[in-house]
Amino acid sequence: MSSSLRHLILILGDQLDADSAAFDGFDPACDAVWMAEVREEATQVWSHQARIALFLTAMRHFAQELRGRGWDVRYRAHGTHDAAGLADALKADLSAWRPERVVMVLAGDGRVDAAMRAVCDEAGVPIEVRGDRHFYATPEQFAAWANGRRELRLEWFYRDLRKRHRVLMDGAKPATGQWNYDHDNRNGFGPQGPGFLPAPMRFAPDAITREVIDLVAREYADHPGDLEAFDWPVTAEDAEAALQDFIAHRLPAFGQWQDAMWIGEPWLYHARLSAAMNLKLLPAKRVVEAVEAEYRAGRVPIAAAEGFIRQILGWREYVRGLYWWRIDQWASDNALDAHAPLPAFYWTGDTDLRCLREAIGQTLRFGYAHHIQRLMVTGLYALLAGVDPQAVHRWYLAVYVDAVDWVEVPNTLGMSQFADGGVMASKPYIASGKYIDRQSNYCRGCRYKPDQMLGDTACPITTLYWDFLRRHRDRFKDHPRLGLQVRNLDRFDAATLDALAAQAARIRANASP
Repeated sequence: MSSSLRHLILILGDQLDADSAAFDGFDPACDAVWMAEVREEATQVWSHQARIALFLTAMRHFAQELRGRGWDVRYRAHGTHDAAGLADALKADLSAWRPERVVMVLAGDGRVDAAMRAVCDEAGVPIEVRGDRHFYATPEQFAAWANGRRELRLEWFYRDLRKRHRVLMDGAKPATGQWNYDHDNRNGFGPQGPGFLPAPMRFAPDAITREVIDLVAREYADHPGDLEAFDWPVTAEDAEAALQDFIAHRLPAFGQWQDAMWIGEPWLYHARLSAAMNLKLLPAKRVVEAVEAEYRAGRVPIAAAEGFIRQILGWREYVRGLYWWRIDQWASDNALDAHAPLPAFYWTGDTDLRCLREAIGQTLRFGYAHHIQRLMVTGLYALLAGVDPQAVHRWYLAVYVDAVDWVEVPNTLGMSQFADGGVMASKPYIASGKYIDRQSNYCRGCRYKPDQMLGDTACPITTLYWDFLRRHRDRFKDHPRLGLQVRNLDRFDAATLDALAAQAARIRANASP
C-alpha cells in the first residue's frame, strides 16, 4: 500500500454527516476515508437486531455516497477482517498505511473517543479531533455555562441557546412573549382515543439494506428484537423525506399529544427522526429551521413548534453537554443505592402489567418507544423497583435504534433513574399507576387497578410508588418538590406501611430474573 497517505479521515457509525468538519480540506488525491464494521459495537451491549441493522446499512449507504464523489473510502465490512473492535481494526490499518495524520470529529461515546486516541498515540500517528458542528453548543461552551452554577436546569440553558441562535425569537423576546408551553403539551387522548392517525412514511429496504438484514439475521440471531418491521430512513435523502412527512402530517398536533400513549399505536404524532439525527443523516439545525418556518407561516401552532424545538435545541443539547461535562462520573452514579437486577421481562415483554407489556413489546418489535413510554413506563418501573441504574442504562442502549452513548447515559442515569442525585433533574420522576391511566388506555382491561396500593388487584406501580416514598423518606421529606408526596405517608398507620413494604418486596422478588 502506498505510504503517501496524508490524512486518514475516521468516520464512526454515528457520524454520517456529508458536511462533517472531518472533511474540511479533504483532498481526494492524498486523503482517504476510513470506516469499519466491528462485532464489538453490536455486542458491547446486547443490541437489538434493528439497531445493528440500522447502523450497518446507514454506514454502507454513506460509504457509497462518498465513493460517488470519487473519494477513496477504505471500508472494513463485517466478515472481511479479524478485528473484534474498532481499536484493533484501526491499529492494523495504521500500521499498514502510515498516514501523516488521523482526522475525526469528536465521538459520541467516551469509550470510543479514548480508544481512538490511544491507538493513534501507540502507533505514533497524530490525531486531530475536530468539533461536531451538527450541534448548536460545544462541550466547552456547555462547561463554561455550567461551571459555578448551583443548579443546572434545562430551562436556563435552553433560553440561552434560543437567544444566542435567534430561534423562535421576536427581537429580544420569545415569540408570543412566552418561553415554555409545557402546560399545553401534556394531554391524554381521553376515552375516545386518538382517532385517525396519519402513518409515518415508510422506507422499504433496498438491496444494500436487505443484504444487511440477512447478515444480522445470520450473525446476531440470538439478539433481542427482530427485523420484520425494519423500515427506517437510512440515507440523508430518506431522512429529509421523513422530516417533510412529519411536518406535513403530524407536527401540528404533536404538541398537545406528545405525552399521550395508546395501545397498538407506537408512533402517534411523534416524528420518528431521532435515529436519523443521531446518526447525523439529518442536521439538527435543518430540523429546527424547518419547524420554525412552519410556525412563522401560520401552519403550526406555537405550542407544537416550541414543544418540538425544545426537544432538539433544548433537551438534546443539554443532554450532550451534561454527558461530556461529567464524563468521568456517570459510570459510578447510583445515588439511590439501587442494586436489584433488571427484571427478565424487559427482554421478553412477558409480564401481566399491560403498560409494560405494551411498551416493551413495541420496543422489541420496532426498536422504538417515545419519550414518555421510556421515562414514565419502563424507566418508572425500574426506578421504583430499585433496579441497578447501570443495568437500566445498558438496556436502553441496547434496545433502541436511536441509542448512542451521549444520549442514553444522561437520559437514563440522570433523568430516568436519578442516579446522579439531582445534577440533571431536580427530583426523581416518580408517579403511581394513576399517571399512566391518565395518559393512556393501558390500564383498561389490565388485572391491576391503578388507584389501589394493597391487595391482589393493586397496581404494582402504585405499590412500588408508595414504597419508594417510604424507603427514601428521609432523603426527600424536606424536598421542595417531593416533600408533599412524602408527607402523604403520614396518613398511613404502622400496619399499613408494613403491609406496603411486604407487598413491594414480593413484587420485586417475582420480577427478578
